[in-house]
Amino acid sequence: MQIIYFSSALKNIFAIILLWTAIQLIVPLFCLQISDKWLSASSGFFKTYEWEKDGEFYNRAFKVKKWKRFLPDGGAVVKSGFKKRHIDVTSKENLRKFNTESCRAELVHWLLILPFWIIGFIAPSFVIPVMLLYALVANLPCIIAQRYNRPRISKLLAKIEARDSKKSKENL
Repeated sequence: MQIIYFSSALKNIFAIILLWTAIQLIVPLFCLQISDKWLSASSGFFKTYEWEKDGEFYNRAFKVKKWKRFLPDGGAVVKSGFKKRHIDVTSKENLRKFNTESCRAELVHWLLILPFWIIGFIAPSFVIPVMLLYALVANLPCIIAQRYNRPRISKLLAKIEARDSKKSKENL
């Protein structure tokens, strides 16, 4: 329900763009403040479910391998961000960090979908479904890519940990 009215359509459009941009900047900055301990790839909201088939569901259903390289890497934008486009170092620490940052990225994109309705305070009601559609189109591919990548990284991490565990037992 629109509660703020502007004197012209141009001012209204400008206000919508300004508000939406502010939301798109504030949400990731907020999520950067969340402690890594709340972003575990193996628990709750972020865990991989059996029906996802270790991420392969997303490749079969959405052909994620073909388009994920075209997605922007938000970690490259922020000075302290973790770049997720390529895994340069396959150490256990780096893979764990990748999983954590994958959870953070997924959370950011879910949260970026939710505030579409706020636009309704400054825009006519017909704009709200448009904003929802935009939020879904802009964020669901990123969520799908995170859900596809994370189980693959987790499997690689498990292999490395098993190998290291075997080596340490052999050295005893």
